[in-house]
Amino acid sequence: MDCTKTLRLRIKDKHRSVLSAMACEVNQVWNFCNETSHRAIRERRQWLSGYDLQKLTNGFSKCDGIHIGSPTVQQVCEDYAKARKQFKKAKLRWRVSNPQSSKYSLGWIPFKARALQYKAGQIAFAGQRFNLWDSYGLADYELRAGSFSQDTRGRWYLNVVVKVQPQPTAGTASVGIDLGLKEVAVASTGERIEGRFYRKLEAQLGMAQRAHKKQRVKAIHAKIANQRKDLLHQFSTRLVKHNAAIFVGDVASAKLVKTTMAKSTLDAGWSMLKTMLEYKSHQAGIVFDVVNESYTTQTCACCGVIPASSPKGRAGLRIREWTCSDCGAEHDRDVNAAKNILAAGHRRLAAGITVL
Repeated sequence: MDCTKTLRLRIKDKHRSVLSAMACEVNQVWNFCNETSHRAIRERRQWLSGYDLQKLTNGFSKCDGIHIGSPTVQQVCEDYAKARKQFKKAKLRWRVSNPQSSKYSLGWIPFKARALQYKAGQIAFAGQRFNLWDSYGLADYELRAGSFSQDTRGRWYLNVVVKVQPQPTAGTASVGIDLGLKEVAVASTGERIEGRFYRKLEAQLGMAQRAHKKQRVKAIHAKIANQRKDLLHQFSTRLVKHNAAIFVGDVASAKLVKTTMAKSTLDAGWSMLKTMLEYKSHQAGIVFDVVNESYTTQTCACCGVIPASSPKGRAGLRIREWTCSDCGAEHDRDVNAAKNILAAGHRRLAAGITVL
């Protein structure tokens, strides 16, 4: 069975002005849809669909000075209607095109599959040809829908969906993963990755912010995000390559971000890691599941009981190693939790509850 994957490639900086102009036109279409849809709801109690908005914007691409074509206009209308339905709001936020505004909307240009072509190392779109760093070899893929997007530093990227063949893994083992704050993830095999990407550069970021160096601040934020993504990609790829089943604890990050541990929780990137593991496992044809991690830290992975010596409550957060008072087994706190998560995953498989 074929799978889809989104590739992200950097557009060369010489095309910034053209893409920014197209993004302004996309914002015009979005804001028109926003105003028209809200007026229809307010005055006639009518919720306009994406098709209704497409009829109202028909002909916009033929106006003088407009770069984007009708497929992009249609896609903007569809995406607006989908977003309005998703957030259950009669009116969404305006898209601001002024880069000097504090509410500036980063550039975004959606497109349909028929609007994009790859020719001789260039992307042909809306009558323009864009050079890019093709690190994936786009000539080998069938390009589908996607978008051009801008980051906070003004760099442009091509995000395009492609069809890929599943790559079965040769691994036969299984692994449990315990997610944490001091260390982002610890596997039942003992492998672990340390996060704290933001914490490591927090001092440099603070100095740049106090000096009002906006470009430096953006560069540091981008470096933090890139380091996090790169490390999580490497870790998730290794796990998928060597295992046939992966189980992760269902840590409640939504609750922790409301506490004093919010900064560390957001810095860890648990959601990103889970997403990577899920789609990579799907492509490799292996089992991935999120299991209940309740009492996995307190339970001895050897004898299966909760001894009096296990770490409990807030006071137990400082305990990194402990010895079971029942069976005498010595445990690393996080590895023990990961082993219990693995055991819980095996119990779910035995009961016939899988995600595949």
